Amino acid sequence: MKKIFYLFAFLLLSDGVFAQLQLYKRGLASFEKGQYDLAIKDLAKVTNIAESEKANLNYKIAEAYRLSNRWVEAIPYYEKALEAKILIPEAHFHYAFALKAAEKYDLALSELQQFIDSKSTIKAYNEKAYREVNTLKIIGELKKKQTEITFKNLSQLNTAGAEFAPMVLGDELVFTASRKSKTYSNGLPYVGLYKARLARSMAEIGKPEKFSAAIFDEERNEGTPTFSPDGKTMIYARGNTGKRKDLSPDMDLYISRFVDGSGWTEPRYVSASDSASWDGCPAFSRDGKTIYFASNRPGGLGGIDLYRVNMDASGRFGNPVNLGKEVNTAGDEMFPYVSEDGKLFFASDGHPGLGKLDLFVAVRSGGKITVENMGAPYNSNMDDFGLTMSKKGDIFFSSNRAGGTGDDDIYYYEAPRTPDLAENDPSKTPLIPISTPDSLSKPKDIKTVRYFLAGTIYTKNANNENIPLDSVSVKILTSGQDDPLKEIVTTKDGKFGPIAVEEDGDYVILGSKKNYLAKREDFSMNGRAIPQALLTKAITDTTFYTSLNLEEVALEKTFRVENIYYDLDKWDIRPDAALELDKLVQILIDNPTIKIELGSHTDSRSSDVYNQRLSQRRAESAVNYIASKGIDKARMSAKGYGESELLIKNAKTEDEHQTNRRTEFKIVEIE
Repeated sequence: MKKIFYLFAFLLLSDGVFAQLQLYKRGLASFEKGQYDLAIKDLAKVTNIAESEKANLNYKIAEAYRLSNRWVEAIPYYEKALEAKILIPEAHFHYAFALKAAEKYDLALSELQQFIDSKSTIKAYNEKAYREVNTLKIIGELKKKQTEITFKNLSQLNTAGAEFAPMVLGDELVFTASRKSKTYSNGLPYVGLYKARLARSMAEIGKPEKFSAAIFDEERNEGTPTFSPDGKTMIYARGNTGKRKDLSPDMDLYISRFVDGSGWTEPRYVSASDSASWDGCPAFSRDGKTIYFASNRPGGLGGIDLYRVNMDASGRFGNPVNLGKEVNTAGDEMFPYVSEDGKLFFASDGHPGLGKLDLFVAVRSGGKITVENMGAPYNSNMDDFGLTMSKKGDIFFSSNRAGGTGDDDIYYYEAPRTPDLAENDPSKTPLIPISTPDSLSKPKDIKTVRYFLAGTIYTKNANNENIPLDSVSVKILTSGQDDPLKEIVTTKDGKFGPIAVEEDGDYVILGSKKNYLAKREDFSMNGRAIPQALLTKAITDTTFYTSLNLEEVALEKTFRVENIYYDLDKWDIRPDAALELDKLVQILIDNPTIKIELGSHTDSRSSDVYNQRLSQRRAESAVNYIASKGIDKARMSAKGYGESELLIKNAKTEDEHQTNRRTEFKIVEIE
């Protein structure tokens, strides 16, 4: 009887483990499809899982919350993932911004520093991390910047769903909302365009209705409209059907014209759009000849950037132009709006701000464009975006700040009504209240910073301690250039510099010395510029410090090549492996006197013979790749070691097996 009981209990346990595994797999599949709500529901139910997978489980839940713009909810899962020692440096990066959204600024600063110390190869993240470190240092100053006006929630329009990107068209407020009956692949309703009639006061605003039957597709996202000065032309974002056969799976810009008697025309594709990229948030200039919009198309500065494109009277578009580093950052710049007096307002998470997206205004002072945070109450610790204004002086914007009625809500400031106001007379338009109005009207004294780079060259002693290395030739090159900007030799204490560098420059530090392996390391100034708010003097000198570690050259010395991964049972060079092998190509270029053996190792799974053959093929594949980059094949040999030299003899977890699956190179000859 006992045997039957134990067998039954074992079967129940097995069924439970299997069910948990199925939940886990289903949650991961939903995550990969961008179905974040479904992913969270399944993954949050997984309570019985191998220790080696707990870090990934919690990280995926945290990422699902982050990618669905629920940053604060992601915090406990990032904490668990990091406690379980997740081996993804970006975890610290995303966790920091989640902490910032919860106004835990000191912890956010600590996490960002850990990310920076990890020396990530993701350039855009690095730049954003450096910018954010500076932002957190001035968060107190940003909080002091306030305007004495009050914004109210437009509760007559807002629901538990999302309402955002308001735009005034005549006597109507046009806005984007998630109210369609059909749902997108993420389980949320598609967004569409709606309108409500404006009255004498906001308390009397009309009941929302569809903006136009001609521009309303139940199975397509549509939103963020802009209207020409005469109100006859509309450009808006359209796309994201979620269907596999969709020729434009992302958002694109479309144009429609208003015809008296028949309404808005069938929208047509704007030629300035890039069907392979996300294009949205258009805005007309005041003369109607230029369109500003947001895009993540290739060639930008990172994330989503702001662009402008000219449009002629017949509706033909020129070539889009990026607004440049003065406006765009490694983060996201979105929701541009041009006011009646020609100022450019937009939302960004890359410029110094209080929360995720903050509202900013671009100001031209002394021939230079600077970007200013609009302060509170425009901005909060959450997303604040989509600002627009009416000719009466009313201000609208969107936010998911605390105290709203749902997701993104529309907020408004109602300008005092003047009985004798001539609405068609721009000269009598009320003054729009904005943080520190003087900054928008008076030339600003731009303080200057002179930037320098200095560092120390080290080597390791027998105890693996850093020892300063003298007489090292150090070349400072501008990225992409072969001729050095500066060439110096380290002093007895291994130091070099300081060397003057440009605010947004990208550099390479190349260190070389006889009997040592020459090494180079990138150094970017992007994101390191000191905000004007931190400067107290007319001219400030600041020096950034870096270090480089050179290894002594010796025959049979082995060097690990990091992050060379292969698909299961394959030896093809993947794109991520190619990036790492390119570094080895550079090492061979910088060290022309060495010949190497490139060795590939497998884990202990599969047979000895199979692993030996697989590792040999992988090593040969790597050698062939390097030779294709111009390195003489006579300088390389390939050797597969199979599972004969395991670093972890009794590997059990996937991380331990990955440690055993490695690629190394060994110096076999020095000319």
